[in-house]
Amino acid sequence: MASVSQRDYYEVLGVERSASQQEIKSAYRKLAVKLHPDKNPGDKDAEEAFKGAAEAYSVLGDPEKRALYDQYGRAGLKGGPSINQDIFREFSDIFAGGIFEDIFGFGDLFGGARRSRSAARRGADFRYDLQISFEEAVQGTETRIRIPRAENCPQCKGSGAVPGTKKADCSTCNGRGNIRYQQGFLVVSRTCGRCQGSGQVIPNPCRECSGTGQVQRERELSIKIPAGVDSGSRLRLAGEGEAGPNGGPPGDLYVFLEVAEHPFFHRRDEDIYCEVPVTFHQAALGSEIEVPTIDGKERLSIPEGTQTGTIFKLKGKGVPRLRGHGRGHQLVAIRVHTPTELTKEQRKLLSQLGELTPPPHLSAVDGADGAEKDKGLLGKLFGS
Repeated sequence: MASVSQRDYYEVLGVERSASQQEIKSAYRKLAVKLHPDKNPGDKDAEEAFKGAAEAYSVLGDPEKRALYDQYGRAGLKGGPSINQDIFREFSDIFAGGIFEDIFGFGDLFGGARRSRSAARRGADFRYDLQISFEEAVQGTETRIRIPRAENCPQCKGSGAVPGTKKADCSTCNGRGNIRYQQGFLVVSRTCGRCQGSGQVIPNPCRECSGTGQVQRERELSIKIPAGVDSGSRLRLAGEGEAGPNGGPPGDLYVFLEVAEHPFFHRRDEDIYCEVPVTFHQAALGSEIEVPTIDGKERLSIPEGTQTGTIFKLKGKGVPRLRGHGRGHQLVAIRVHTPTELTKEQRKLLSQLGELTPPPHLSAVDGADGAEKDKGLLGKLFGS
């Protein structure tokens, strides 16, 4: 069953779910240095990835929040995910100058002006898990999926206000987004309850979206899956994620592929493996047999005296190389079929053949060599 969700925090930081706190901290530091705005001037994608990494570390770097996230996902984070301001002090060597205000809007912490939260921001990325058949993975295909998501309201273009009208500064906080009051010797700041910290209100909300700027829609998308993908392959559809708040650009859609197992073919990298049964007389006398491939049937000549476990190669009948030219091969393992029910005539002929055939050497069926023969054919092929 396919599912849609925002990107996983462990995936954002590039760590396993079993990663230690030190590994998480180290992964975040590397990302923060790589994506730092000073190194990527004017790069909006790098800026959004920079924010996403900070948000992920704010959760995974806090053992309490991480435990809630591991158990309940984002739904377990009360009030939704947010960036912990303490991480900027923790990594003060990375976050210098006015980056707090310019990127994260935390200017108030350092005496600067606070950037309005009503600014347009990029929407969230989505993940869609899609299962495809073995043949579709090898040959490529085109399919359609349906994505439920929030889109910018077509009536107000994402502003939340009736067309022709504008947002106004909140009269309760005078457009600051927070209210300050004195508590003893301290000055305390709290989020304005009227504008929810945005600093602005909508006097005339759009009827289509009730002032939210977004509407829920189910969108059908066509996806081209290239030949040669495998389980774990990821396709990125730019701009097909959730719409950004306040009319911001949408995020991206990431389609993760899972390839269903095939009853006959098995895959390793670009090669395809299969096991084909032949009769005793075909193996003993040699024969030409038909072998199924992903492209149809192929003729294969097997020489006389072929043994169980002999492997033949059909060149260029494997999986197309996803990053390169050409294809892998198909490896065909022969299994000599032993009949379980014999007629009197068959039994008589086999008895006569047995009298004329010398027994095999003990070394061929005993010791380590014998243990090797006990393995399944595909077990030997895959080294298990």
